[in-house]
Amino acid sequence: MGIAAAVSPSTATQNARFKQHFQRKNNHSGNELRFQAICQITDREKLPPKTPSRLEELWAADVFTLNKMQTCLPKDVFKSVKKTIHTGGKLDVSIAGTVAAAMKDWAISKGALYYAHVFYPMTNITAEKHDGFISVQSDGSVLTEFTGKVLVQGEPDGSSFPNGGIRSTFEARGYTAWDVTSPAYVMETDNGVTLCIPTVFISWTGEALDKKTPLLRSNAAMSKAATRLLKLLGHSEVAPVNSSCGAEQEYFLVDAHFAHSRPDLMLTGRTLFGRPAAKGQQFDDHYFGAIPERVQVFMQDVEEKMYRLGIPAKTRHNEVAPGQFELAPFFEAANVASDHQQMTMTILRSMAKKHGFVCLLHEKPFAGINGSGKHVNWSVGNATQGNLLDPGDTPHSNLQFLLFCGAVIRGVHKYGSLLRAVVATASNDHRLGANEAPPAIISVYLGTQLEDVFEQIKKGDVQSSAHAGVMDLGVLTLPEFPKDPGDRNRTSPFAFTGNRFEFRAVGSNQSVSGPLVAMNTILTDSLTWIADALEAELAKGTSLDAATYFVLKEVMNDHSAVVFGGNGYSEAWHKMAVEERGLLNLPTTADALPILKEKSIEELFAKTGVLSATELESRFEVYAEQYIQVIEMEAKLVITMAKTAIYPVAARYLSELACTIAHLKEIGVSFEAEVVEHVASTTKLMMDSVSKLSDAMSKHEFATVEEHMQYCAKTLRPLMDQVREYADTLEDDVADDLWPLPKYQEMLFIK
Repeated sequence: MGIAAAVSPSTATQNARFKQHFQRKNNHSGNELRFQAICQITDREKLPPKTPSRLEELWAADVFTLNKMQTCLPKDVFKSVKKTIHTGGKLDVSIAGTVAAAMKDWAISKGALYYAHVFYPMTNITAEKHDGFISVQSDGSVLTEFTGKVLVQGEPDGSSFPNGGIRSTFEARGYTAWDVTSPAYVMETDNGVTLCIPTVFISWTGEALDKKTPLLRSNAAMSKAATRLLKLLGHSEVAPVNSSCGAEQEYFLVDAHFAHSRPDLMLTGRTLFGRPAAKGQQFDDHYFGAIPERVQVFMQDVEEKMYRLGIPAKTRHNEVAPGQFELAPFFEAANVASDHQQMTMTILRSMAKKHGFVCLLHEKPFAGINGSGKHVNWSVGNATQGNLLDPGDTPHSNLQFLLFCGAVIRGVHKYGSLLRAVVATASNDHRLGANEAPPAIISVYLGTQLEDVFEQIKKGDVQSSAHAGVMDLGVLTLPEFPKDPGDRNRTSPFAFTGNRFEFRAVGSNQSVSGPLVAMNTILTDSLTWIADALEAELAKGTSLDAATYFVLKEVMNDHSAVVFGGNGYSEAWHKMAVEERGLLNLPTTADALPILKEKSIEELFAKTGVLSATELESRFEVYAEQYIQVIEMEAKLVITMAKTAIYPVAARYLSELACTIAHLKEIGVSFEAEVVEHVASTTKLMMDSVSKLSDAMSKHEFATVEEHMQYCAKTLRPLMDQVREYADTLEDDVADDLWPLPKYQEMLFIK
């Protein structure tokens, strides 16, 4: 019987008895840490019931909101700040001193002694340098000080952040600049309170070294192109257009006792070894099931922290895989949503520690069960025209919607490879293309209703659009309710879901900024093309309706190949997509990242003003280096764990089996030696594979970065998988009381 099963009745008495029995028989066994972890988890005292605070009391309590600014700033200063935030106008630097003084007083009243310019370098993490509100006077006394100059601009050391060749190693200067459109906040931890100011991060030569700067640029470019098109449609008043984002965050929780016993989880975020448990997700009993009590307490603390920081957490539930969960927020402006997403990942990790968990944001921490994504729900809109991707009740006649939706279709078809590239990471490669996540072929799902409308447009005869209808359940006590005009498609990487598009290929550990930048930029390009074409038709005297349908017909004639409503997992689609429709299949990061170096992508970013050629090239260099480093780090750890943890256990088990067989023979009992031979041969095959992987790791000379990435993808990764295959076979054969690593059945099911 496995240990997990033996301790399932988790009372203190049963654990005590089991502990005594275990210590008598297995005082020096390999799985002592596993046993201790199980006992500590099952003996864990329940946290006392917690009464949640009222949402109104929590909401944005730790954020320097516009309402708080209004109470402490002079009217003219407040109006200036508000105008910059709402209209995207130029920041009046002359008011910075007044804002800084009010921000400092508010932060100190919350207990802050330090402030930090928070920025997002090209590492997918959040960076911050803390400085004190302190100014030493000539007489040795100190004052609290926070000036407008300090608020507006900071200067962290830029030499140790990835820059992709923009700067020489010895050139250290980098600047942070206040992003007034994203609110400042105080972050409270057990170690104190810090005022956090969202900023951009740029080099001394002016290039963007961060995730935020390109996002702000892409949104400004998209707003300009969208405004032009809206005015062509006859709108005289057009507010600034903004993209919005709602990112569904999936994650795993593993008890810290287990996670800390696994070097692979602690260093890479995923299990490099581990045989799937007999029970996985095949019973579909975890998805939307009752949330485990301990996990729900964790979730409540996460949400309370998020609410205090003004992050609109909305939904929580069990995900498909055991031990997997999801947190989803309301939509927000893309820039703020991106900042909040970074904060959410930080909160999940830090709060998990307080509850004795480790939060795994890796896209594939466990083999054989679903990995984690971060579905990015994206739309565009403004205060005067509303959501520009809302089809309304009659989408076939909604010219505004059709043009913006058509622009998305054109953009995804023309630059689908870019969308694949911005979600390309070593960890996300484990998801994309598997029957749990969107395929690496980028296509657009519109739903039955819209697919029919755009097909009518392509044929040049737009007549109608299907009605939503009413669902009658056949039970008088149940209400009738409106039925959506089309179903959803979980196999599509880029799906229309009612009034937005859902980019489902984004990885759970990624910043959403990169995908948002790509979507905003390709939309900008398409809106500009459509506006040019529409203007040309209108100049001929064509009516607006006729000109719109003419332009949309051209869009669909050229780009409808990207629209697909079937099973994106099927082999038939993969063949059709590549051979008949000319779509690219880029299965690995090594295949996808070089897209960033293509001339068409460079021109796209240059003409929209989102990224210069130098900035784009730097991103390729940074992300390629990160990919290589991840694969090589994992390979080194595979070698180390196989040699120092798994091989010794297999050898010990073989020794014990050999001794047992010898003793049995002495008393005349015959014992088949097949088990010994199987374990011995598997162990040898594993160590032979380790030797091959070690030899492969010794190669260091590559002609190009692209060649190095392909070597990682096609040589190192398969060899790592080969070592794992033999090691996982040994896990199934070696005695449970010897196995040193916590097993899947323990990590996924014991909470």
